[in-house]
Amino acid sequence: MDSTGIIYLLFSLIIVIVTFSMLPYFGPGIYRIIAVAILILTVIAILMLNWIDFMVFPAVSKAIGITFQPMKDYKIIKSQDAIVKNVGGIYYAIGYLTANLFAYTFKAENPDEDVDSRIAAAPDKWERAISGIDFSFKFHVLSCGRDVQKVRDSLEGKRGYIEFQMARLQQSGKQNDTAMEDLQRKQNMIQTQMDRISQGEKPIATIMYIETVGVGVTERAAIDNLSAQMARLQVALSALDVQIIKVVGRELYSIFNFNFSLPTSYSEMASNFDSQG
Repeated sequence: MDSTGIIYLLFSLIIVIVTFSMLPYFGPGIYRIIAVAILILTVIAILMLNWIDFMVFPAVSKAIGITFQPMKDYKIIKSQDAIVKNVGGIYYAIGYLTANLFAYTFKAENPDEDVDSRIAAAPDKWERAISGIDFSFKFHVLSCGRDVQKVRDSLEGKRGYIEFQMARLQQSGKQNDTAMEDLQRKQNMIQTQMDRISQGEKPIATIMYIETVGVGVTERAAIDNLSAQMARLQVALSALDVQIIKVVGRELYSIFNFNFSLPTSYSEMASNFDSQG
């Protein structure tokens, strides 16, 4: 759920809480019981609607064949994993994959590694990875600077929680070397990130996704070609320590809109990928 959804949910629940506080005005008896029952059903309905928004609605739309039109001449198919356009009897199916670079995200785990040699080798690795791809695709990178103090506060909170987990594990008296090593690894990564910020490095948020188009003489053929291309991209780019996730649901519409306008803040950018994974 994105920040906007959370605000709507909290606002709805505040209204329910205020109504609960007014229950004494209904007086004792059947009217109060009816009011309490309605409020309880309202809370359940609010929670269910927010759950339906992300889980049930895509399944229902797929089952009964609902399609959406993100813009003129385009439609999101009922499975909500592709956008299709018909141009002169030829169908074009557009699909997206999110790409999370493990090596970039966790490079703080090995700060002494020769970064220069890795950067020099990156073009060759990229060329080898996509040498067998015979269709076009776009690799998008969305980046924005983050507030240094907020990032520092977040890292300090994470470090404190890890230290608490390590202390509790030691006090338990149970020998769990694997768990302790994992916590120490996370602690070292966080400390390295904090040290880099203290040395003047600016934190940057980066989100990556891939776009490709399948073509066919029928809508089904275009979608099948798109699925095959996505599968090949997943296999090819896995050599770069990249996790590839297919974009479905409302994120598909959000990323499609990136072709016309970009998010203006990190929170807005990240919210478009909240339901993936």
